[in-house]
Amino acid sequence: MTRHRKMDGAAATIAALLLAAPPSEAQVSKKQPAQATKLKADTKTNLPQTAKRAHRLILQVNSSEPAMMNLALNNASNVVQYYRDLGEKVSIEVVTFGPGLHMLREDTSPVKARIETLALSSPEISFKACGNTRENMSKAESKEIPLVSRANIVKSGVVRVMELQEHGWTYVKP
Repeated sequence: MTRHRKMDGAAATIAALLLAAPPSEAQVSKKQPAQATKLKADTKTNLPQTAKRAHRLILQVNSSEPAMMNLALNNASNVVQYYRDLGEKVSIEVVTFGPGLHMLREDTSPVKARIETLALSSPEISFKACGNTRENMSKAESKEIPLVSRANIVKSGVVRVMELQEHGWTYVKP
């Protein structure tokens, strides 16, 4: 019998503590669902404060789909604007290889006008073309592959991505 009384006493103590404790987030969200579910637009406030340093982003394009090319350009533009608004520096490299090289081809790019406009308004963005892919396309098509004026050739697009990541760049494949 004393065992049951001790358990009843412990249960009463726990119940008293729960009633006296401040409401938990779960209780608050039941009472205020609109406030609890509201998303914060500024994710920066949730991150630990660190010394300001330049942000560095790699955007990989390895698809000849215009939608993927436009998505990469949208991502680049949005990231530039985000950090401009914060007064922080950002560098972005759009690295193309495989079928994605069509993005930077003068003769086949469906986005070359956007690249030119974006390059003029956002010097933070650079465009890299895989030399291996260009060489293979040139052999397959029996002609020199012309690139847009904003493109810089790297020996290997994949190796460029690897090396940038090894130096702390953030990688995104749209």
